[in-house]
Amino acid sequence: MSVTMVRTATPRTHSTPDGSGIAAVPTVGPCVERLAARLTGADPARREVVLAEFWAEAARRGTPLVEEIEGDPEHRVVTFLWRGHRATRQVLLLANRLMDRGQLARSLLNRLSDTEVWYRSYRLRADHRGSYKMAADLSPGELPTEPGRLQQRLLALTAHAAADPLNLHPMPSRWRASDTSVYALPKAPPQPWAARRAGAPRGEVVRHRFTSAALGTDRDVWVYLPPSAAPSGLPVREPAELPVLVLCDGDMWFGRLGFQDTLDALIADGAVPPLAVLAPDAVDDATRSRELGAREPHVRFLADELLPWAAGRWPVTTDPVRTVVAGQGLGAMTSLYAALLRPDRFGRVLAQSCALWWRPGLAPGVATAATGTVPWLVSRFAEAEPRPVTVHLDVGLHEGAVVEDTRALYAVLRERGHEVSLGEFNGGHDYACWRGALADGLVRLLGTRP
Repeated sequence: MSVTMVRTATPRTHSTPDGSGIAAVPTVGPCVERLAARLTGADPARREVVLAEFWAEAARRGTPLVEEIEGDPEHRVVTFLWRGHRATRQVLLLANRLMDRGQLARSLLNRLSDTEVWYRSYRLRADHRGSYKMAADLSPGELPTEPGRLQQRLLALTAHAAADPLNLHPMPSRWRASDTSVYALPKAPPQPWAARRAGAPRGEVVRHRFTSAALGTDRDVWVYLPPSAAPSGLPVREPAELPVLVLCDGDMWFGRLGFQDTLDALIADGAVPPLAVLAPDAVDDATRSRELGAREPHVRFLADELLPWAAGRWPVTTDPVRTVVAGQGLGAMTSLYAALLRPDRFGRVLAQSCALWWRPGLAPGVATAATGTVPWLVSRFAEAEPRPVTVHLDVGLHEGAVVEDTRALYAVLRERGHEVSLGEFNGGHDYACWRGALADGLVRLLGTRP
C-alpha cells in the first residue's frame, strides 16, 4: 500500500508591519509524515493496528498535536485532526483568524490517502493561542468544483461546526449550543487565574432585572460580590467601599465563561482587592450592535443609572479612580467613550480588541473603516482636553487593521498626557485570549502589588 499526502499550495498568512513573524504557514506535520511512513506497505491487519495506535495517542495528548521544529525554537507545527468515516466528504476547520470566511476552501482538511485521517497543519509562532471549531460534510452527491458553488456549500456547513472531540480544552461559544476548542502553544502567556481555584473562597453572582430609562427597556445585569473570608479563614479587611468593575457582555462573561472563578482566584491570591462587578447583558447580536459602540445613551445607562443603583444597594465606591469600565470589540468602544464623556464616573478603562472601525452613521453590518482615515474615536481623543483617566489597551496580532488602529490610539493617548499601556498578544479576536488578558489588565489597573 502506498500512502498519499496532499500538501496545500496556497498559504493563509497574516503579518504585521513590524515584521513580528506571526504568519500562519500551511505545512505537513511530522506526526502525519510518520503515520504515512508506517502505513506504507502495511497489510490490512497491520494498517488497522497502526491507525488505532495513532488515534489512541492523539486522544491521550489531546488535539491539535503540537510538535517542535528542529533548529527553530520560536515556532511549532500544529496539526488539527479529524477522524472521518465512509460518509465523510470533506472537513472544514474554522480556526479564529487562521481562516478567511471569503475563501473557506483554503481551510479544508487534507485526507491521508484512503484512511479515516483528515489533517491540516500550520507552522505557528510558539506563543500563539486561539480557538476553533470543525465541521464534517456528510452530504450525499457530487462535491461542487466551481469555486463559487463550493464556497456556498462550505458557508452552509459552518452552521454545523462544533468543538473538536479530541481537544481537551473546550470553551463555551457565544449564543450557540456547541462549544469551541482552545489551544495554546508553549510560550503563550500564562493564564493562572482562568480556571476555578480549589479551596478559594467563593464570591456571589446574582442576575438582576434592571429597568433603564436611557435604553428604554429592561436589562439583565449580573452582579458579582466578593467572598466574605480570606484563604486563611480570617475576615477580609475590606475598605468601606469596594472598587467596581463595569463589564460589558455579562451574558458571556458570567452566563457562559464563569468569570466569577477568575475573580475568586485573583482575590484569593491578593492580586486585586475584593471588588464588585456589574455586567449588563448584551441580549443578542442585533441589540449589541445597536447599543454598544460610542453611543451616548449606553454611557448614560452605565454612569447615571447602573452605578447609582449599585451604590444604593451595596458598599461600592463612587470614586472614579477605583472604578473600571471594560469591554471587548464594540464593548471596548463603549468603555473608552464612557471615559471620554464621563471621567467623573470612570477613571480606569480596560479596552480589548477595540472596534475602532466604528463611527457614527455607519451602515448596519459594515465593520471596516474608510481606507486611509484616522479612526473616529482616535480623532475624538486627539481633539479633547486630557481626562484624568488611566487606560489599558489589548489587541491580538492577528486582528488585521485593528492592530495599527490600536497603536494609533495608544500614541494619541500618550501624546495627550494620559497614563496608558498597551498589551499585544499573539492571537485573534478571541475570548480564549481575552479571558487571561482581562485578569492581567485588572491587576494592572487595580492591583494590590507592584
